Amino acid sequence: MKIGFIGLGNMASAMIGGMIEKKIVKPEDVTGADAFESAVQKAQEKFGISASTDNLTVVRQADVIVLSVKPQFYMDVITGIREEVREGQIVITIAPGKTIDWLQEQFGRKLKLVRCMPNTPALVGEGCTGVCPSEAVSEEEMKYVLTLLNSFGKAYVVSEHMMDAVVAVSGSSPAYVFMLIEAMADEAVLEGMPRNLAYEFAAQAVLGSAKMVLETGRHPGELKDMVCSPGGTTIEAVKILEEKGFRAGIMDAMKACADKSRSL
Repeated sequence: MKIGFIGLGNMASAMIGGMIEKKIVKPEDVTGADAFESAVQKAQEKFGISASTDNLTVVRQADVIVLSVKPQFYMDVITGIREEVREGQIVITIAPGKTIDWLQEQFGRKLKLVRCMPNTPALVGEGCTGVCPSEAVSEEEMKYVLTLLNSFGKAYVVSEHMMDAVVAVSGSSPAYVFMLIEAMADEAVLEGMPRNLAYEFAAQAVLGSAKMVLETGRHPGELKDMVCSPGGTTIEAVKILEEKGFRAGIMDAMKACADKSRSL
C-alpha cells in the first residue's frame, strides 16, 4: 500500500523512518507534503521518498493518509483535501483533541478514520501510541495500521474516551521525564559530577527503571520498596519528595494536560 504524509515534521520523520527501517514499506511507496520547502528537501534526502508542497498530490497517490500537522492547522488542511479523499482510503490522525466525530464533520462524511497519539520517543524507535479506529475501519485494515504504528515503538488500541488520558500519560509525558532527568543531573553537578556524566547517569537510571517495570511485571510501588532500605539514603530522598508533593504534582500536571487536550 502507498502511505502519504501531510506534514513532514519530527513526528512524521519518526514514523517514516520506523516504517522504512522495519521494511514495512519501501521509500518508493511513501509520499509526503509540507508547507515548507526545507522540510520537503530534508525528507527527500533522508528517506529517498517522493515529496512536494502539494497536499493533493499525497491524497491522490496514497492508500493511507497520515495527517501529521499541528492541531490548529487541521481544519484548513482538511478543507483543502476533503473533496479528493476517496471512500476506501484510511486517514490516520495524530492530533490531540480532534475526535472522530469532529473529523467526520470536517470531512462531511463517514470515512475510514484512525485517531492515534504517538510520542517523541518514536524518534528512537521507542514510541508509545494510543490508537482508536472509527467503525468504518475493518479488522484487517486495523491490523495493517497497527503494523505501521508498531514500527517505531508500541501501539495499543484504546477506547476513544481514553485518548485524552493517553495524551497526558504518554503523548506529553516525555517532557516531564526530561525535566526529571535535568533536575537529577543538576543536583549531581552540584555534588561535583561533570555535566555530561550526570546526564548519562540520570538518563540510564530512568531507562533501567522503566525496563524493570515493563519486564518484571511488578507493581511500581513494590519496585520502589526494593530500593528503600530501612534507615537508608533512598527512603530519606523519598520522604523529601513526598513532602514536596512529587506524586500529586505529577497528577495535577497530567490533569491539566488532559483538560487542555479536551479543549483543543
